[in-house]
Amino acid sequence: MAMVSASVAVACAQEHDAKSNRMETLEIGDQVPHFVLKDQNGHEVAIADYIGKEKLVIYFYPKDESPGCTKEACAFRDSFADYTDAGAKVIGINSGSAESHKAFAEKHRLPFTLLSDPGNRVLKQFGVKNVLFLTGRETFVVGLDGKIAFNYRALMNAAEHNDKVLDFLNKGNVR
Repeated sequence: MAMVSASVAVACAQEHDAKSNRMETLEIGDQVPHFVLKDQNGHEVAIADYIGKEKLVIYFYPKDESPGCTKEACAFRDSFADYTDAGAKVIGINSGSAESHKAFAEKHRLPFTLLSDPGNRVLKQFGVKNVLFLTGRETFVVGLDGKIAFNYRALMNAAEHNDKVLDFLNKGNVR
């Protein structure tokens, strides 16, 4: 009987630990986490410097130069003027190095910031979920108040992120 009770206690403790360690994706109305990461030029970028000044479109993507990620980045590039007109700064984030981001940005003429998140620390702060062996693909819009106003998750529909975000911004739903 004592062995059964001990086994049940251990199983319950493991289940509790698993739940408490689970990442929760940021939701609409949540405050954006403050972080500092290096951009493709090796400069530190503090997200707090943009809160209250610009809307932010922060997108997490798995890998520079992969077909889906290139398609997604180029969709943001092709609509860059629309983001500027909406008062939004586009920021792409993944675990790749600043050097990899620089090469990716130069090759595809990306006019926006790419941030290096070694160890996916910031990705985890946002609660972006992995899919199989890939880090997730999720986009967040942050309002001037520093709160999440919109998010969209779709690993396989990379270019759709741009369309969904622009549709949201064009409806004037974020300040």
